[in-house]
Amino acid sequence: MILDLFFPNRCIECSRIIDADLLVCSLCFEQIHFTHFDYFSENIIKEKCRLLFPVENTYGLMKFEENGLSRKLIHELKYKSRENAGKTLAEWTVERLDFKDEKPDILVPVPLHPKKLRERGYNQLHLFTETLSGFYQIPFDHELIQRNHYSKAQALKDKKHRLEAVNPFSLSKPISGKHVLLIDDVFTTGNTVSSIAWEILNAGDNKVSVLVMAVDA
Repeated sequence: MILDLFFPNRCIECSRIIDADLLVCSLCFEQIHFTHFDYFSENIIKEKCRLLFPVENTYGLMKFEENGLSRKLIHELKYKSRENAGKTLAEWTVERLDFKDEKPDILVPVPLHPKKLRERGYNQLHLFTETLSGFYQIPFDHELIQRNHYSKAQALKDKKHRLEAVNPFSLSKPISGKHVLLIDDVFTTGNTVSSIAWEILNAGDNKVSVLVMAVDA
């Protein structure tokens, strides 16, 4: 295509020209620090979540490093209009995540406030979630959780204000007897997924697991 000729896709790390559907070149891909977590075993996400709510299983694809490639990948997805990066991150996830015979019942991404959704134009977790849903044959629900208050991004808040934040989430419909896999981009304190988890757990006989693109720990 003409656009590809004049504006070729480039690796977000080294700027080498790469195929249009890629984010990084093969050399820079080796710089991504994947966690190699086992969904069922102990890991730092599970340890932190257990301090906040009764979690079942947890998984994080990458280690989130301030000066690392994982941060660039997440920022491309969230702030550079690279929505399709969610599909790539999901493909990397399915290469590494095995639910075995204990698949969750439903995939639920952390929602954006409607105002933030209008500003960004998309929820960075939706395509990621939909791609996982298609591969694992697990239904997803983008509408189950709603965010009630508009606030600046968690990443821009200091730790004190994150901890003081009032629970901004609520359920849009009843749910009971389900194992819900909550999906977020970056796991830091765990307060966001904890707030949502308690809404789900208090709604009925439900279980909650957590999957994130990157873990900042």
